[in-house]
Amino acid sequence: MDDLQCSGEVVDQTLRELEVINTWLGGNQVTINGLAKLLKDSDPSKEITILDVGCGGGDILRLIDAWAKRKNKKVKLVGIDANPNIIAFAKNNLNDLPHVQFESIDIFSSEFQSITCDVVIGTLFFHHFSQHQLSLFFSGLKKQVRIGIVINDIHRHALAYYSIKILTSLFSKSAMVKFDAPLSVLRAFTKSELIEILTKAKMRNFSIHWKWAFRWQVVMTV
Repeated sequence: MDDLQCSGEVVDQTLRELEVINTWLGGNQVTINGLAKLLKDSDPSKEITILDVGCGGGDILRLIDAWAKRKNKKVKLVGIDANPNIIAFAKNNLNDLPHVQFESIDIFSSEFQSITCDVVIGTLFFHHFSQHQLSLFFSGLKKQVRIGIVINDIHRHALAYYSIKILTSLFSKSAMVKFDAPLSVLRAFTKSELIEILTKAKMRNFSIHWKWAFRWQVVMTV
């Protein structure tokens, strides 16, 4: 999935399977729960702009849209991904929610750095980058975000690695999922690594909680 030229059925199959896996394991709710914590005291009359970086097929934005409607919160939802083929899939995937916007933008570009919003979320996205890249990214993000940031990412653990390896070998039809899912666990974080990343970024107000299944939920206020 790191190949920005990746396109066609291999991408579509991968995104469909990732949606099923994350729904089945309940991992997407880690983001929703973190967002609820971050916005619990927000003004319901004010529209909140939420930017989903590494949005993939847009599944999280669909869940957030439904959550916001239940909670009577006004939200503007924008999905960002550097791969234009993934953005095309997301637009089609959420064609019944035309108010949700999608843009193909590299998060390390000057174009992205010119964007301001209330909240940035990232689900199973940040493990694709080095600790140094992430410290620089979050340091800059403080100037762009008005409320806070929610991270939902993988806890690097042997049980997580072998479980997802077995799960995908048994049920996945996507070669990319079979290869990328275990690799993602190996590239993921320990709690101490997350603390180091955020400390170097000079993020002072954050909480880190372990969630099933082998997820870290990080909620930051700026």
